[in-house]
Amino acid sequence: MSIKILDGTPRNIVRFDDSEYDKAEKYTREDIEHVAEIFNTPLTGAYNWDYTVADNRIKRLYELGKKLNWNSEMDIDWSRTPDWDKRPALTTEQKEAQEQFLDENPWNGFGPFDEMTTTKKLEFFQHDNAWSLSQFLHGEQGALLVASQLCSCAPTFNAKLYAASQTFDEARHVEFFNKFLQKKIGFTYPVSRGLKSLLDKILTDPRWDLKFIGMQIVIEGLALAAFNTARSETDHEVLKEGLELIIRDEARHVSFGVNYLEEHVKSLTPEGKNKRAEFAYEACIVARDRLVQNDVYRHFGWDPDAARDHVLAAGLNSDFLNFLFTRIMPNLKQIGLLTDEIRPKFEEMGILEFEDFPTDGDIDWSAMEMPLYPEEAKTATA
Repeated sequence: MSIKILDGTPRNIVRFDDSEYDKAEKYTREDIEHVAEIFNTPLTGAYNWDYTVADNRIKRLYELGKKLNWNSEMDIDWSRTPDWDKRPALTTEQKEAQEQFLDENPWNGFGPFDEMTTTKKLEFFQHDNAWSLSQFLHGEQGALLVASQLCSCAPTFNAKLYAASQTFDEARHVEFFNKFLQKKIGFTYPVSRGLKSLLDKILTDPRWDLKFIGMQIVIEGLALAAFNTARSETDHEVLKEGLELIIRDEARHVSFGVNYLEEHVKSLTPEGKNKRAEFAYEACIVARDRLVQNDVYRHFGWDPDAARDHVLAAGLNSDFLNFLFTRIMPNLKQIGLLTDEIRPKFEEMGILEFEDFPTDGDIDWSAMEMPLYPEEAKTATA
């Protein structure tokens, strides 16, 4: 085994050979070169010698994390859709659907796109999809690293236990998206600079509660919005089922963050609250800006600034951004981080209007405790 240490993030598209994912188990240590980028953090850990679970809400979420574990190798039928290198020819109906999509898609009117052949346009949307799924993969690796940090630095016993269960959740998410990209897509994009800067910001901050805020409120809120949007728009059976399982996990993570941080923020001084409110605001700015797919535009030879202007003019991301912040803003309000000093900045972003939307802190236990599969619920009530 060798490890290649890089000074920065790779910017190349990684393409997979056919069935490479399935062959990986046959590789020897000498076959693999791990590519790593080092980050340093002044993390301050904390033992907890009390071992008392003082909040039954957190304990209940932890118990659900144990109960509702799933295994992407066993609980998802990967054979229902062909791998990327074994896809059959399109049916007449599928070709007609593609033509209709190209006729109605919002990139029409953008010169470089209009000049493309039909084949090239379809390739663009394939890359667009691969980029989004790649960000899911990279974001979940970041969440895995942050959750593992929380195991060490969270000050209370029940928070450490929950962070440990969340770490395993994030590992399963990384596993699913990695396998899906390798088997069903065939290539991955590098992490976007915006997402990488947000993860760096959270991972390298020494304060445990800022990791909670950045992770449980902003990143997990972003993930819930993105995953719900992807699930509603995809017709890929494997992706839809995987996202449904992941969304169940993410909902617990956000509820944990809101309920835990609400009590903690009350104990802070006004100055301490404002510092954390500013951190949350900056994280929201980065989360908003990370949606621009500059690597895709460059791959097709487009001017990224011109493509970005078209995205803004066509409102391509406006619905998703609204959905994202309808989750984040009420959660920030509930935990006490929409301070008087920070509110004008969120109002300038145009998202303060979402502060009174439903919060993830009010746990719907009946929904949270539902079995993973409907047939289990039927058996339980029979």
